[in-house]
Amino acid sequence: MKISTCHASSLFQGLIQPHALAGCSPVSLPRMINIEFPPIIPKPVPMPTSSARTAKGGPAKTTKPSPKTVSKSTPVSRSGRFSSGPGADVAQFTESISFDWRLWRHDIQGSLAHAAMLQKIGVLTKVEATAIARGLADIQQEIETGNFTWKPELEDVHMNIEAELTRRIPAGAKLHTARSRNDQVALDVRLWLRDEITALRGEITGLQRALVGLGTANAEVIIPGYTHLQRAQPVYLAHHLLAYVEMLQRDSGRLADGQARLNVCPLGSGAIAGSTLPLDREFVARQLGFVDAAGRPRITQNSMDAVSDRDFVVEFAAAAALLAVHLSRLAEDIILWAGAEFNFIKIADAYTTGSSLMPQKKNPDIAELVRGKTGRVLGNLVSLLTLLKGLPMTYNRDLQEDKERLFDTADTVRASTRLMAAMLAHTKINASVCAAAASDPSLLATDLADYLVLKGMPFRQAHHVVGAVVGLSEKTGKPLNQLTLAELQGVDRTFAPDALAVFDLKTAMAKRNLTGAPGTEEVKRQLKGWRERL
Repeated sequence: MKISTCHASSLFQGLIQPHALAGCSPVSLPRMINIEFPPIIPKPVPMPTSSARTAKGGPAKTTKPSPKTVSKSTPVSRSGRFSSGPGADVAQFTESISFDWRLWRHDIQGSLAHAAMLQKIGVLTKVEATAIARGLADIQQEIETGNFTWKPELEDVHMNIEAELTRRIPAGAKLHTARSRNDQVALDVRLWLRDEITALRGEITGLQRALVGLGTANAEVIIPGYTHLQRAQPVYLAHHLLAYVEMLQRDSGRLADGQARLNVCPLGSGAIAGSTLPLDREFVARQLGFVDAAGRPRITQNSMDAVSDRDFVVEFAAAAALLAVHLSRLAEDIILWAGAEFNFIKIADAYTTGSSLMPQKKNPDIAELVRGKTGRVLGNLVSLLTLLKGLPMTYNRDLQEDKERLFDTADTVRASTRLMAAMLAHTKINASVCAAAASDPSLLATDLADYLVLKGMPFRQAHHVVGAVVGLSEKTGKPLNQLTLAELQGVDRTFAPDALAVFDLKTAMAKRNLTGAPGTEEVKRQLKGWRERL
């Protein structure tokens, strides 16, 4: 959606390109992935460093504040109320540019829309608005190419961009009219997270496709299903994999729900109480894609809530935490199946690691790391909830601490989702091993109870009778399907000559054709349905 008003310059139109909520493509963003995986964007942007963090986002060695680190001049964020700038140690403690630099693209988008609105209401002239747009375009290009200098003494991404713009373009001093960093950061985080959710949902779809593809390629493979990690009943491998497809679909739905709720524009709320200027909030909302399905602008209705609301961050963190739990459960199955005790699968060498001591080892480290990283995602959710629980209205500096938790959660679940999909795409099924495990006749003990039910026996009695048959099998050392009719009838006379036919696995699977069951035709139907949906 581009600016349509006659007051807006074509340069603004070319730079503001918000995505509609439905079907939008993700904005390319700098990444701070904690593991080295294939990059998400073609041009990573160098991250500014501080004494508190290294260039990789981790903790750095503590150093004594240097006079060179912080300018002696008063930062633009400090008014004439102050006689000097902050102390060097204070500046280092309070800076957030070492992590909130990631909001730069969305900060520029918001500034362009705000400037266009200021022109529309007469605060900026057309010449001034055009100059601001060109200045922001130049800054954007410099950031993209890694030629922009981030200054820790300017505290955050907002002041870094605004200060540099004002240095180049005098009219830049007007850009902050009727805007506070309180509503500015609320806007930037919403824009950033909106795009992240779109990208994450796309990666979830990729993992679903990998699961469906693996199931389709091994549609005839049957494995034991487990409860309490004990063999229970036979299921198709595809049915097991589709269980995770269902979980991931719910995850995607939760993210979509949260994305719809966060898609409300807070700009115009100011620091706490809006503005006395005749701002056109609906105009800004339209330019940035904060619209409903009918194209109507969606703006926050309470300025105090707008600047202090981080519900959407918590909601994303909660949805991401549940996604991480599902990924962890899938990882656990992969780890078990890859072990010699199961040997159901073989993961390609490129997605496994070795041991520094034991030359024979081939470890499923990707799955293990996905399982392990779930802890940090859960921890981030708890940190955010704890951060918010005692804050008085409205904005408090505590809220600066939400971003590292948010960024880390997004990075972690996106990397985990991508890597799980790639690993599954390079995994082969040991069909013969699976078949041997699924041939265990004890897996069909419940089918034998169903057989007695069809003979008219109450299920509780049938359950008891088959339990006695299992006991006989263990006592004699004979598998269930090798007991004779006489031995079965020694337990209960209801057993007839057709009783042993229950242990034909192919027949047993064909009978399980209730909706959602692991029956032969039902699993084929489910696979086909998911291939079409995805």
